[in-house]
Amino acid sequence: MFEIKVSKEIKDTCPVFAGAAVYAAVKNTAYSEGLWQEINAFTEQLTSTTQMEDIKRQPVIFATREAYKRCGKDPGRYRPSAEALRRRLMRGIPLYQIDTLVDLINLVSLRTGHSIGGFDADKIQGTHLELGIGKAGEPFEGIGRGVLNIEGLPVYRDSFGGIGTPTSDHERTKMDLGTTHILAIVNGYNGKEGLQEAVEMIQTLLRNYTESDGGEIVFFE
Repeated sequence: MFEIKVSKEIKDTCPVFAGAAVYAAVKNTAYSEGLWQEINAFTEQLTSTTQMEDIKRQPVIFATREAYKRCGKDPGRYRPSAEALRRRLMRGIPLYQIDTLVDLINLVSLRTGHSIGGFDADKIQGTHLELGIGKAGEPFEGIGRGVLNIEGLPVYRDSFGGIGTPTSDHERTKMDLGTTHILAIVNGYNGKEGLQEAVEMIQTLLRNYTESDGGEIVFFE
């Protein structure tokens, strides 16, 4: 497991922040029918019980949006991933199907409202990560988004540079079909509430769909 630190600038800006991570050996696949049955069931539940304007009021999403504002980012222009995924479903656009690891992280994010970083752990440089705030001109290539302006966004950095924000993770450390170790980080900008449930949900999905033992959990703040 990597050591994960929270910088003073995040602690000062978002004093209630708490995080949790799962590190596990996995076997990825292109598609999992069972997982997609769960995704489709959630999609039906969300779209039948929620209004579009309710999404940003969901407590975890609301807290993440407030953290963006305190860090210096407009959450209306750079949405947290959990909010963006829910809005996509509410517009009648199906969740994109990538691969089993990405799809299951998206499902947990949808269910909980937490923006979750999912990384190929073997692509991370060094032995620790630190959560800080993005700087002007800091290079960051978002997955499928090209160059992303991360100034004012919370960002995890390894020894080489940024790898993940609540809006998008970096191309350099993204998961793919060759991924054999996952690091999934759950961001609690509302504090510790819900973190245990979120990481246990990740573990359960990993056991069910990736031939994993669920790996190990670490909490940090």
